[in-house]
Amino acid sequence: MELATVTAQSECPECFDEIHLAAVMQNEIVQCSGCGVDLEVMELEPLTLELAPEEEEDWGE
Repeated sequence: MELATVTAQSECPECFDEIHLAAVMQNEIVQCSGCGVDLEVMELEPLTLELAPEEEEDWGE
């Protein structure tokens, strides 16, 4: 089974810069070239981007 990907452009929800994405998958983390923030691909149709969750240290817990 082939994984679904999309090539499209979208807008950064942080700085509103236009982002061109090629062959991205749902839940992939991409970076905005305008402000550098990490974004998560939430939906492919329509292409929806949201701020990626911050990774927290687990300190071996």
